[in-house]
Amino acid sequence: MRGTIPGLPNPLPLLHQMPAVYLEQDFLERFLGALDEVLAPLLLTLDNLPAHLHPRTAPEDFLTWMAQWVAVEVDEERPDTQRRAVVAGAVTRHRQRGTRQGLAAAIWVESGYEPEISESGGTAWSATPGAELPGSARPWVAVLLRVPDPRRVDRARLEKLLAAEVPAHVAYQLEIVPSGEEADPT
Repeated sequence: MRGTIPGLPNPLPLLHQMPAVYLEQDFLERFLGALDEVLAPLLLTLDNLPAHLHPRTAPEDFLTWMAQWVAVEVDEERPDTQRRAVVAGAVTRHRQRGTRQGLAAAIWVESGYEPEISESGGTAWSATPGAELPGSARPWVAVLLRVPDPRRVDRARLEKLLAAEVPAHVAYQLEIVPSGEEADPT
């Protein structure tokens, strides 16, 4: 929570804004000094407003507030750099949501590893009338994540992410394997 900062000077002291006749008034000097102490953090915040409103430089409490602006949840257990990356890339990820690129970006932000994604497909065209329809009857997505140590990856968190990112009618499968091991991508 914001508050006063002891010893923070006001860049525009109120006493210096007064006519010269009031400069030697002891009560007015103390009164305006108290107001300067209260206004100094406010003026500091306003002077640095662009830094407060950027995910990379915003104070922690502002970051949580900005996450609400862009409709993302920021897990307080995650490292600071990861929380800031989630907020900074939220608009782009919202635009890509439901696509292969969007799913890959969400998994990369969550895990730090590039996933291999295969899917049933479903969009194609043919110049031949009556050609066979593309894709399968039941759409699916398979995610293969190659990591150095699969035990260190939070599978439950990735499953929750997949449930949120993959369209509701699409079945998904997650496989986490060691980096050197081959796996069946289906």
